[in-house]
Amino acid sequence: MMNDHHTPVLLEESLNFLVMGRPGFYFDGTLGFGGHAQEILKRINSESTLVATDIDLDAFKYSKEKFADEKRFKVYNFNFSQIDLIAKIESIKSFDGIFADLGVSSFQLDNIASGFTYRTEANLDLRMDKKIVINAADVVNSFSEDELTKIFFDFGEERNSKLIARKICERRKEKKITTTLDLSEIIASVTPFKFRVKTFSKIFQALRIYVNDELETLRVFLNKSVDLLTSGGKIVILSYHSLEDRIVKDIFKYETLDCVCPKDFPVCKCGKVPRLKILTKKPVTPSEGEIRLNVRARSAKLRAAERI
Repeated sequence: MMNDHHTPVLLEESLNFLVMGRPGFYFDGTLGFGGHAQEILKRINSESTLVATDIDLDAFKYSKEKFADEKRFKVYNFNFSQIDLIAKIESIKSFDGIFADLGVSSFQLDNIASGFTYRTEANLDLRMDKKIVINAADVVNSFSEDELTKIFFDFGEERNSKLIARKICERRKEKKITTTLDLSEIIASVTPFKFRVKTFSKIFQALRIYVNDELETLRVFLNKSVDLLTSGGKIVILSYHSLEDRIVKDIFKYETLDCVCPKDFPVCKCGKVPRLKILTKKPVTPSEGEIRLNVRARSAKLRAAERI
């Protein structure tokens, strides 16, 4: 069962920030298999509405059926960066709470058909949305060595990016790279045994981020979300690697500033107005107990802010 593969991360902490105990509209941008959504619905009252979206078709279909009898729930098979479009469709002017869990679901990681795992044989895909034209196999078979190096270094923070990119370019001259194990074998051939699992994770992460344009999509989502938060509304984001967390941290911080003029300007001319108050001075992380129960929670970081 899909729900057996999904354990919500930092559940209580997320809801304690997000739900304010008054009637309103809430948005879950990464519905998955409904772990967080189910608990949000328990905490909001009968006059409130939870609108959710997930670009993954399996997750969308599963949760649509799971919550079929829930009148306070609306679900869309959209990317969360389309939060403004969803708000227009639902005639929602602003949200009282906005939530996103940026992690790839356990179901996606474990499901061979999803093509996200490097542990078993699967098509080298890595697309969240199968309508995206370019998949990971297209990237590794057609991009230049320099382009691959940049992807692996920028999005995977892998030190041996150039060596791995060179080996990929050499190997694809002999045989097209089409499966997850094809790529894993290449990575393993130039990586010491004790570093292989971490390197596999970094390279697959880098390709996934690139193929799905995840970082730019996150920036778009966050900026639109701040626009759509009602005064006193909360935004709660769970991230799982430093690139995502840095974007969340930087955008939240920018939205707290009352001036962005150059330091040598004697008088502020930008007219900027602070729109957020940060609620998490440092990111909230899982307890040792939660990590023991769900090892995939170990890298999670929660940041929360309130619209002024």
